[in-house]
Amino acid sequence: MGNGWHEWPLVIFTVFGQCVAGALIVMGLVWLKSRDEAARARLIRSMFFLWVVMGVGFVASILHLGSPLRAFNSLNRVGASALSNEIAAGSLFFAVGGIGWLVAFLGKMPAVAGKLWAIVSMVLGILFIGAMTHVYQIDTVPTWHNGFTTLSFFLTAALAGPLFAALLLHSAGVSFNAGRAAALSVLALLATVAVVVMQSNGLGAIQSAIQQASALLPDYGALQVWRIILLAAGLGCWICPLVRRQEPKTPGLAAGILLVLAGELIGRGLFYGLHMTVGVAIAG
Repeated sequence: MGNGWHEWPLVIFTVFGQCVAGALIVMGLVWLKSRDEAARARLIRSMFFLWVVMGVGFVASILHLGSPLRAFNSLNRVGASALSNEIAAGSLFFAVGGIGWLVAFLGKMPAVAGKLWAIVSMVLGILFIGAMTHVYQIDTVPTWHNGFTTLSFFLTAALAGPLFAALLLHSAGVSFNAGRAAALSVLALLATVAVVVMQSNGLGAIQSAIQQASALLPDYGALQVWRIILLAAGLGCWICPLVRRQEPKTPGLAAGILLVLAGELIGRGLFYGLHMTVGVAIAG
């Protein structure tokens, strides 16, 4: 996956975390609008898989740090360090979302508290993604220090999140406005293509005295093409049945989310492969 696959723990952590945050927002909105208690109960049960995926992401991040102790030590600089803020935001999102889900799953969540929990969890998910983006806004890494990084992280949530939510909601037998959610993912795909094109054009203008950004990943263009193909195929597994006014099948949705995640893992691997530390960058 490009030269950035050596950072595979971070690739998994960021992509999985953004996917879960996006899916939680969609499922939270469905939960808030639902008046069917039985459907709400099924929705809550299906949310279990959100926290499983989030747990996998956090395990990957701990592997990157080397040990859980380093993760705890990094929290000592919350407010002063972007990395500490990311870990704190992610931990808070995981804790509030996960503990709230457990309380709701056990049937101990009052209606008013449940709405508050859903809203707070969705906001924390957005803040979590925002905290991730700040980690990579490093002025000595010109290939990361730009708006493409922030946009790409949020686009991953908009691409994979609604599809993951659709899989879980469909499996739970919970109806929702799939058309709007799918439209969001399609718009995110179009925006992703635009980001790839604009960023590719900009790489040639970034260089140091000894290195040019466009030379970091010789297969960058080909891998981005494969990424877009996977993303389009994954969303197609969801959208094609909707266009034919048919109910998507669970296997098709499962294949779709796997394809989209594969595409985003490739894209994130390329992102880390573009790491280019320079003392003085020259942007033409």
